[in-house]
Amino acid sequence: MLEDIVHYLIKNNISISTMESCTGGLLASLITDIPDASTILKFSAVTYSTEYKIKMGVSKEVIDRYTVYSKETAIEMAKTIAEFTGSDLGVGITGRLTSNLDEEKGAHLCLYDRRYDKIYTTHIVITKTTRKENKLEVIDAFIQLFNSTIKA
Repeated sequence: MLEDIVHYLIKNNISISTMESCTGGLLASLITDIPDASTILKFSAVTYSTEYKIKMGVSKEVIDRYTVYSKETAIEMAKTIAEFTGSDLGVGITGRLTSNLDEEKGAHLCLYDRRYDKIYTTHIVITKTTRKENKLEVIDAFIQLFNSTIKA
């Protein structure tokens, strides 16, 4: 299904960039597995540390107020990467993919459509036992969010 998204972006001349934390660049990696993705993927940053989120332009005040794992931080990440690259779409992913039971467990995903200044978010509840399985859950959530917003 990610292949369908890349083909949709190519067909409609829509560019995308990502700023990923807990997924470690998996979304961008999977996009680059698809032929001709270089025509739409402008840039990808893995900002695993708070320090580099801030260096890329994510608001320290937002992180301090809401935490680095918050929806608000994911929104900042998506908007920042779209503005930084001039991409039509920006993706921000942050969260905790651990199996520990705590209030911040899970991931936040933001898809920012810079063309219309629209923000789409979702929270992914982490249910799998391994980090890799949980990363794939986040990718599935991206596909669902994209299909229900941008392609809709």
